[in-house]
Amino acid sequence: MIKNIVLVHGAFADGSSWNKVIGLLQAKDYNVTAVQQPLTSLDEDVAITRHILSKQQGPAILVGHSYGGVIITVAGNEPNVSGLVYIAAFAPDEGENINDLKSKYAPAPGSAHVQPDDQGYAWIERAAFPEVFAGDVDPQEARIMAAVQMPWKVPANKISNPAWRSRPSWYQISERDLMINPELQHFIAKRIGAKTISLNASHASAVSCPREIADLIMDAANSAALKASAA
Repeated sequence: MIKNIVLVHGAFADGSSWNKVIGLLQAKDYNVTAVQQPLTSLDEDVAITRHILSKQQGPAILVGHSYGGVIITVAGNEPNVSGLVYIAAFAPDEGENINDLKSKYAPAPGSAHVQPDDQGYAWIERAAFPEVFAGDVDPQEARIMAAVQMPWKVPANKISNPAWRSRPSWYQISERDLMINPELQHFIAKRIGAKTISLNASHASAVSCPREIADLIMDAANSAALKASAA
């Protein structure tokens, strides 16, 4: 069985967004590490993810939320990555970036509340954050998430050699997502050939639906281990 799980957060969040999922996985004796990315460049975010992967003893399942899906699509080519799990995430193809993916469908309503500051860092407006990012999270918890949000300053790099073309993939669609159009999520999940679950959840599904997310990750770990043993 694959016991190493590496979790990659997305924009406007940090590793603590996985806290509930981590607890559930640790209760099943998984070795879990949440990467803390700087969100200042894709190269830096991929580099720290690769570093964390290099510290794992044995194969790992790599999990990415939102923009974290771009990171795992690049870093997932590391030799010890046995499977990819996308949580309401972007998964670009060869020569694509986030903007290319977004252009395929109508903009998500939350994008209207993302504003850059005078240093070029993008933030979700504090008052709008609970509704557009975490609409199904306890309101007090959502306000705390807004208070600790990490700004995003990442150019829309086009990627090459997407890892989902050579790794088994899983995908969780958030049907009430106001940050990434659910139609786009359906398109991505189908295109990458992922085993897919759909939740009536906001963008912050790892916070509002941790049991379902943990179960999906454990399914990926078990399935990838079985595939490896059969090879």
